[in-house]
Amino acid sequence: MRPVFGWLVGGLLTLAAVLTVVRIVRGPSSLNRTLATDVLVTTLICGIAAEAILARHASTLPILVSLSLVAFVGSVSVARFVARDTDLSDHHDGRNR
Repeated sequence: MRPVFGWLVGGLLTLAAVLTVVRIVRGPSSLNRTLATDVLVTTLICGIAAEAILARHASTLPILVSLSLVAFVGSVSVARFVARDTDLSDHHDGRNR
């Protein structure tokens, strides 16, 4: 049963990664590309977690936590940058809030 589960999870995560890379390449805006990159990191985290579950070890837990923190900080940084950029463009257009 475990090999079937491993192949099924591996195939689905590979499909998700390929579709995410397509979104990164075709994304019309930088926000779409950033979101797709975050999804790709999350897919990688899921793959590492699935490998840890199938191999029955917890030695990859620090890697999972580190990747999660990097993905979170990256997403928040881009969101703040885009929000600040949007606020500056509204100010230059003469709009007041």
